[in-house]
Amino acid sequence: MLSMSDQLTLQHVRAAHARIRDSIVATPTLHSQTLSKLTGANIYLKFENHQFTAAYKERGALNAILLLTEEQRSKGVIAASAGNHAQGLSYHGTRLGIPVTIVMPVPTPTVKVMQTESVGGKVVLHGETFDDAYKHARLLEAEQGLTFVHPFDDPDVAAGQGTVALEMLESIPSLDMLVVPIGGGGLLSGMGTAARALKPDIGLIGVQAELYPSMYALLNNMQMPCEGDTLAEGIAVKIPGSFTSEVIRGLVDEIVLVSEADLETAVSLLLQIEKTVVEGAGAAGLAAVMAHPEKFKGKNVGIVLCGGNIDTRLLANVLLRDLARSGRLARLRLTLQDRPGALFKVMRLFNEHNVNIIEIYHQRIFTTLPAKGLITDIECEARDAEQLQGLVDGLDAAGYKVERVELNK
Repeated sequence: MLSMSDQLTLQHVRAAHARIRDSIVATPTLHSQTLSKLTGANIYLKFENHQFTAAYKERGALNAILLLTEEQRSKGVIAASAGNHAQGLSYHGTRLGIPVTIVMPVPTPTVKVMQTESVGGKVVLHGETFDDAYKHARLLEAEQGLTFVHPFDDPDVAAGQGTVALEMLESIPSLDMLVVPIGGGGLLSGMGTAARALKPDIGLIGVQAELYPSMYALLNNMQMPCEGDTLAEGIAVKIPGSFTSEVIRGLVDEIVLVSEADLETAVSLLLQIEKTVVEGAGAAGLAAVMAHPEKFKGKNVGIVLCGGNIDTRLLANVLLRDLARSGRLARLRLTLQDRPGALFKVMRLFNEHNVNIIEIYHQRIFTTLPAKGLITDIECEARDAEQLQGLVDGLDAAGYKVERVELNK
């Protein structure tokens, strides 16, 4: 039996690249002047969100199915996934005439089911959790003679993901560090294997969301909870791969954790500055550089924008919350007297400071104020934080009690 180091080598990654390169997008690796200025590092972005299914997962899925025997192809493949692996496997399997079955938990959002079916996958809904879906997929694998294609814990899948590093280093040989999101570990194990072989002194930094620090905890021999509603659901993995974790243990320099606010800011910046849409997991690399600038200052840093599948309503929320954190949007809570003209007097102050009012909410009943008092929440838009602070100071000076309704930091 081959050791783990023998199952995934630079030669495996190069062979995978030769196998898949004509069927995937050779996405660009581009320098970002603005992000470099913001972070103090020389930032190079790999736009894997430009793949047909908007994620790097196509690479590993395609490499794995191209290695199947004719008998395995004819019977078909199966996977448990509610995300990018489902779409990548379904798209390339269907394109090659291979039946693809994807098992998803029953609560999976309808849009993800529809996206997977639209690229040819047959979706089976089973169970309430991913673990339920995974067990059922393994059962169907045995019952129907299908081949299970794991989303990350497989050397052939990891070799396909490693082709991202080949392309990055071919485009920008001077890269000093790679910053790679970690869920189950397939992307970093593949990229790290290739990058270390090509450039032994390259820095390898893994990134996980604070709510799902599974690989971080495993490699640091810690017990940490993995739960919560993270923006980076693409890397929200409770149990990392056994194969990938051992590979990463021997490669990675450090794993850093990023907060939800870090992820939201990174998603927003990439849209505003680079005009590119990424999901939470896709923004994790930039979030790490911005949260830990001292680790990257002055270095040539390669960041993988690993996916762009984000719900549009969620994206809108992220952008608005970022405006609130930057001081351009705010909700101000004022205590007023419930009498004619009270609101008019407040509006005059907003007008004087040229701050736009978006919405006004009155609360007369459920308060601890006397019957003639009311609480008024005013959502407003300012040019910048300084202009907003000028309004707050003006309201204070006029004798109003003002409270800002804050977001999490």
